[in-house]
Parts: sequence; structure tokens; C-alpha cells
Amino acid sequence: MTREVQAPLVTVEVDDQRVEIPEASTLLQAIRAAGKDVPTLCYHPVLEPIGVCRVCVVEVEGSRTLVPACIRRVEPGMRVRTETPRVELSRRMVVELLQTSVDTSLAPDVQRYAAEYGARPERWQPFAREGFRTRRAPKVDNDLYVRDLDRCILCYRCVRACGEEGQSSFAIAVAGRGLGARIDPGFDLPLPDSACVFCGNCLAVCPTEALVPKTQFEMRRAGTWDERRQQVVTTTCPYCGVGCKLNLHVQDNRIVKVTAPLEDPITRGFLCVKGRFGWTYVHAGTASGPGSEAEPSTPAGTL
Repeated sequence: MTREVQAPLVTVEVDDQRVEIPEASTLLQAIRAAGKDVPTLCYHPVLEPIGVCRVCVVEVEGSRTLVPACIRRVEPGMRVRTETPRVELSRRMVVELLQTSVDTSLAPDVQRYAAEYGARPERWQPFAREGFRTRRAPKVDNDLYVRDLDRCILCYRCVRACGEEGQSSFAIAVAGRGLGARIDPGFDLPLPDSACVFCGNCLAVCPTEALVPKTQFEMRRAGTWDERRQQVVTTTCPYCGVGCKLNLHVQDNRIVKVTAPLEDPITRGFLCVKGRFGWTYVHAGTASGPGSEAEPSTPAGTL
């Protein structure tokens, strides 16, 4: 019988509060252990942190630069400051530049941070050359989900969920450079012609609705999408013996979206094409409701 070996504890100071946390933990974990928090965008609890958005930066005593809390490991005796003027200025600038470059109106975290830090993206407009903000029509090339790249903040969550941390399809990656950088399945191909298996796990981790179920996209466009009127019902996927948990988002007695709970140790929020999109049979033979024209049918050969 083997005994579980516990990692040694490290003592750090977070805003004058001493915290003991296992060695190799991140500053973000230490900050949350202290009962505090910092804003995050590229961080997702089921993905490895990569520190690309830089909105979680904090001050560490002795460090010349601000450090991203999501990837910086704790060290004994570290003294961390999470709310200094320098930190708040940096976070505000990150949010302002995001708001200047893409449409963040459907990104609740960005909107919340903008309000919290008093972001004024309009002050960057005089310096933004023509075409700085992307203007691309949403890509509607399949019956399941829509790519609205004008909302993409390049957080890389979808790329990692599609890769070895999730589906292992490796169907999407970042293409282009600078202002032309975008998430792409390769050569600007339509999704049905790519390696995409339509699991929708990229949708599950997207924080801005740059990737969104077609039902939700069409209902927003029609003005009928209303999360305040939605109920979430937890059930079990009926398609195979794994027994994945599903969260059915129900509005006006109709399923409008399916997600999976992050805390489920089996799915960790991920699903296959059947679990995420194969629910329209529930409404077979019923009268059409708001947004029903966009209800998805899985592509041939995916079920």
C-alpha cells in the first residue's frame, strides 16, 4: 500500500496576509487561498495556464516587472501586491486595448473589468489607424456553431481545448500575424472541410462569444435570447454508456443550448458532438418557437 506524499508548504505574503500553500502552486492559487482574486481572461480552470492576456498581473517585491499571477510559481518569502496603482493601470490598459481592437460587448468578464478599472477605450481611438479594429462578418458555414472573429481576443482557450488538453483534434490554430492574427482551421477553410469534429469544446471555453452555438447566435440576432428567462436542468446524456452529465439551458420550455458542468470529473466541461448538439429530437413534431429556425442538426457522418 502506497502512502500519498504531500507537497511541502511554502509561505508567501499576499497583501500583508501570510498564506501557506503547496510548493509549485501559482500566485493565482495563493491569492485565492488568501480569500482574494485577480481578473483573468485566458485562464480556464480545466486548461493549463499560459499567461497570454496579462490582465492578471501583480507586483512581486524585488521584481522589476509586473508578473502574471496565473503562471508564476510561488517561492518562499514572496511578497505579493494585487491592488497597487501600477497594477491597476496595467490592467486598465489591457482592457482598453481589447475594447479598442475587438467587439467585447458580449464578453461579460471584459465588461466587468472595464467598469471596475474605469476603462476609457475611446482615448485610444485617435492613435488607432484605419482598420485597427477588425471588421469581419460572422462565419456561418455549418448548422452547429458560428465563428464571429470580430469578437475574438486571442486568448487561445479554444486552440488548447481542441488540442491535447481536450479533444486532441488539433483542428484550429492561430494564423496570420499582428492585426491579421486569427483563429483558423487552415487556409481559411470552411469548418466542414477541415479536421473539426464539431464537438463544440471550443465553444465551451470561449469567453467572448467569438465561438457560439448557432441557436444562440440566431436568437441573439432575432432579439429573443434572454438568459434571465432560462433555467438550467441537469440530466444524463442518452447516447452512450459513459453517462456524461449535461446542463440543459431551457427557455420558453425549449432547449436552446447544452453545456457540461466543469466539476464533473469525467467530462471536465467537455462533450462530444452528440452530447452538445444532438438534442433537437426532443422538439420533433412541436411547433416552432423563437430561434427554432437555427436549431442545429448534426452534420452527416458525425453521429
